[in-house]
Amino acid sequence: MERKNVTFLTQSAMIAAIYVVLTVVFAPFSFGEVQVRVSEMLTILPIFTPAAIPGLFVGCLIGNILGGAVLPDIIFGSLATLIGAVCTWKLRDQKHWIAALPPVVANICIVPFVLRYAYGVMLPIPLMMLTVGIGEVISCEVFGCILAAVLGKYSQRIWKPAV
Repeated sequence: MERKNVTFLTQSAMIAAIYVVLTVVFAPFSFGEVQVRVSEMLTILPIFTPAAIPGLFVGCLIGNILGGAVLPDIIFGSLATLIGAVCTWKLRDQKHWIAALPPVVANICIVPFVLRYAYGVMLPIPLMMLTVGIGEVISCEVFGCILAAVLGKYSQRIWKPAV
């Protein structure tokens, strides 16, 4: 039992750290009305381990803080990633492109309202849904599914069960 807890916490912490590093390194693309947050490709990881769920949430939270986001963005942007990660885990037995959809949908539904009400961006909400959606499709569906395909080849050696 103790080993499972250590494995779960270690996986969560490593995923959070990778998310933060990718968010900070790619900061010019990670924030704004038109964004491709490369770190969102990691939202595919719940198909391999449930430890990715808290890891992604904490990583997004820290990444938003370090990126200079305002409090509503820190809270609601991180919740969008959490919702996406939980739903991806629930769809883990589906094709990768289906499992990668929840973070796309969660961010399309939440981030434009954060941009409007937290940052005062006056672009039409549907336009921001489109721009955020395009960035999420690139991150989650393209980069995330590539990552899942690569990790899937090695998943038995990389991911030990963390439940």
